[in-house]
Amino acid sequence: MGQPLADPTSAQFATNPPRDLPKRRGTELALLAFAAGIVTLALVIVEANQEQELTLSILWVGLAYLGVLATTHLAVRRWAPYADPVLLPCVALLNGIGLVMIHRLDLAKAESALQRGKEYSPEITKQLLFTAVSLVLFVIVLVVVNDHRTLTRYSYIAGLVGLGALALPAVLPASLSEAGGAKVWLKLPFVSIQPGEFAKLLLMIFFASFLVSKRDLFMVAGKKFLGVELPRARDLGPILIAAAVAIGVLVFEKDLGTSLLYFSIILVMLYVATERAIWVVVGLTFFVGGCLIAYNLFGHVQQRVENWLNPTGPRYDVLGGSYQLAQGLFGLGTGGVGGTGLGAGRPDIPPAASTDFITAAIGEELGFIGLAAVLMLYVLLAMRGMRSALAVRDTFGKLLGGGLAFTIVIQIFVVVGGVTALIPETGVTAPFLSYGGSSLLANYILVALMLRISDAARRPASRPKPQQPQAPIAEAHTVMVRRPPAEGDPNGRTA
Repeated sequence: MGQPLADPTSAQFATNPPRDLPKRRGTELALLAFAAGIVTLALVIVEANQEQELTLSILWVGLAYLGVLATTHLAVRRWAPYADPVLLPCVALLNGIGLVMIHRLDLAKAESALQRGKEYSPEITKQLLFTAVSLVLFVIVLVVVNDHRTLTRYSYIAGLVGLGALALPAVLPASLSEAGGAKVWLKLPFVSIQPGEFAKLLLMIFFASFLVSKRDLFMVAGKKFLGVELPRARDLGPILIAAAVAIGVLVFEKDLGTSLLYFSIILVMLYVATERAIWVVVGLTFFVGGCLIAYNLFGHVQQRVENWLNPTGPRYDVLGGSYQLAQGLFGLGTGGVGGTGLGAGRPDIPPAASTDFITAAIGEELGFIGLAAVLMLYVLLAMRGMRSALAVRDTFGKLLGGGLAFTIVIQIFVVVGGVTALIPETGVTAPFLSYGGSSLLANYILVALMLRISDAARRPASRPKPQQPQAPIAEAHTVMVRRPPAEGDPNGRTA
C-alpha cells in the first residue's frame, strides 16, 4: 500500500499536473510576416497611384521591415517566451500603416514644394529612425524588467519623476516649450520631446503600486446619500490631487487631450482597484466642475469649444480657428465608405496631417471600412492586454496591465473624437500611426510592459518541490533508543 502524500498541493499536482502551455512564437512570426506583406503591398499601391516608378527598392523596404520585426521577435522569444503572440503583430501592422501614410503625405508635400520652387525634407526618413530607436528601447525594457513586480520598488521615484516631467513644459518659457498653441514640448538643440508621453507611464506605475498598498483605504464607505455609499471626505485626497493635476495641465499647458487622458487613466485604475463606481462619479464631477471654471476664466479653452461647436463658423479662417478641423471633416466626407484609394486623395490639405490628423488622412483614402479596420486593431490590442491583466496572478500586475490597456483605448478615443468633432480638438497623436519620436518611444515601452505582464500571466505555475512522505504512526518501525547515562552510572540502560 502506497504512502499518502503529506502536502495537499503535491497531491493536487500528482492527480492534475499543470499543462505546459504552448508558447505560440511561431504564430507570432507568421503574423509579423503577414503584417510586413500588407505594408509592402500598400507601398506598391501608393507608388502606383502617384504614378511613381516601381522599383525593387519597395521590395527591399518590405524585407528590411520584416527583418527588423523578426529581430524584435527573437528578443521576445528569448526574454518573454510565453507572451501573447498577437500583441506585437498588431503593433507592427499599426506602425507599418503609419509609415505608409507618412510616405504618402511626403509625396504630396514634395510635389507641392516643387511647384513653389522649394525643397522638402521627407518625414518618413526620420520616422524610420524613430522606429528603429523605439524597437531598441523595446528590447532593453524586456531585458531589464525581467519581472514587472520589481517596478514597485521604484514607485514613489516614478511618481515624483512623472509629475516633474509633466510640469516641466509649463514652467519653461514659451520659446522652449510651446508649439501649435500647446506648451507640451521640451525643445533641445537637436531634438524636441514631449515629456508628458513618458510621464503617463511613470504615473501609472506609481498609482498601481499606491492603490495596491492603500486599497483598503478606498474600500471604506462613508455616509449614505440617496442610497449610495459616499467615500469619506478624508479619503478624497488622491482624487483631488489627480483633478488638480488634470486641470493644471489644461490651464497652464493648454492641452485638453493630455488632461483628459491622465484623469481618465487614474479613474479607471481606481475603479478596477475598488470596484466602486462612486469613485468614477466623484472624479467626473470634479473634472467637469474644473473644466467649467477653466472655460469661464481662460480664452483658449473657449476658443477650442467654439471651434468644436461650429467648425465652419466665423472663426474658420482666423489664427487658431477651426480650419484644420473643418478640412479633416471634409476629407472624411470625401472618403465615404470605401475611400478614394491609397495615393488617390488629398489628405495633405489639413494642417498637421501626419500628426494630429493622420486618422483623417486614413479615413479619406481608405474610407470608413479602412478606418474601422485600423480602429479594430487598437481594440484587439487593448483586449489582449486586458486579458493578460485579468490572468496575471498579482494585484499590481492586474492594475498596471489594466491601466496600460485602457491607455490605448482612451488615446485613440481622444484622437478620433477630436478629428470627428465628437469632442473638442485635443492635439493628442494616434499611437504608432502618427509622426513623432516621443509618442513612438513611449508607446513601444508601453507594449514591452504589456508583453512582460502577458508573459507572467501565461507562464505555467512552478511545481512545488516534492516533500519526503512520512509514514503514519501505525506503520512506523520500533526504534531502540539508548537512554543517556545518569550520574554515577557509566553505562546507559536501554529503553
